[in-house]
Amino acid sequence: MSNDDPSLADLERRIAIVRDNVRELIEQAAAFSGAEDEARGADRIAEQQEELDRLLKERDALLKK
Repeated sequence: MSNDDPSLADLERRIAIVRDNVRELIEQAAAFSGAEDEARGADRIAEQQEELDRLLKERDALLKK
């Protein structure tokens, strides 16, 4: 199956990975101090959240078919 039309199982796996990434980044951000580290952590969390939102939307569209 191509990346343009992922299976539900593939989307669920990718969603779980991104959720885990967000959790880990939040834990790391709590452990670091300093403005530069905080900004970098916030950027990485935002990127992962955007990916999670995109995957969830893709999964919802697949489930509606």
